[in-house]
Amino acid sequence: MGILYEDVVIIRQSEKEGDPTVIIVNCPDKTGLGCDLCRIMLFFGLSIVRGDVSTDGRWCYLVFWVVGKSTTRWSLLKKRLVEACPSCASASGISYYRSDLQPPRPPDVFLLKLCCHDRRGLLHDVTAVLCELELTIKKVKISTTPDGRVVDLFFVTDTRELLHTYKRKEDTYDHLKAVMGGAMISCDIEMVGPEITACSQESSFLPTTITEDVPRWEIPNELPSSLTSSSVSVTMDNLLSPVHTLLQIECQDHKGLLFDIMRTLKDYNIQVYGQNIDFCCMQILGSEVH
Repeated sequence: MGILYEDVVIIRQSEKEGDPTVIIVNCPDKTGLGCDLCRIMLFFGLSIVRGDVSTDGRWCYLVFWVVGKSTTRWSLLKKRLVEACPSCASASGISYYRSDLQPPRPPDVFLLKLCCHDRRGLLHDVTAVLCELELTIKKVKISTTPDGRVVDLFFVTDTRELLHTYKRKEDTYDHLKAVMGGAMISCDIEMVGPEITACSQESSFLPTTITEDVPRWEIPNELPSSLTSSSVSVTMDNLLSPVHTLLQIECQDHKGLLFDIMRTLKDYNIQVYGQNIDFCCMQILGSEVH
């Protein structure tokens, strides 16, 4: 048996202003899945206020309570989350929500050459525009001349797969021109060859130039008396289960916290089997750590 495509990711938007939106993910499990999902939500400017994860090691059920913006594109978010989920074939041998069994064709890589006058916050503004346009940065090379000019080379892919069209290139140029104004000297976009595509591997780390621009939501001013902004408590317990380690983290909340934790666990190849998230305390049941 399988599940319908629409049921892999379910997004229940809040009915009242201020209430969180519920995102439910039901798919085969894999190491690092939570990290990948949190990364996508962070890209869309969402703040995860609560989470719950259940898995048997093969199939998982994840629930996230998130706070977004009025401009959040929920339909596009759902599409990106579904793309991050493993195919049902990995658990049952049959694909239910992936129409093709062939590996997807790698996206075309484009070189965006930007020449402009240097100023404070320039790179931050440019990467924010590219993120808004759904252009994924694969590699960046920045050169600054003594006379204050900057030549930026961005190797990017387009999630809409339209950057090869004239209209999409003009739209990208107009957005960059709007944020840079008279500082822009020239902007060219061209597709690069397969030899560049092969070496432009995406980093598993989220660029800080993007996370700096996403809005930050208020967190409670009052913290437990034993918890301050500079105190962090990390506890590991191997006595609870013969095969799992209970990891308990107590710290002050900040945007991207869950992603940072899940990314670290993924880097150490630790699979999460369950978690319970509150504002200041997080309990994670993962593979046994020695």
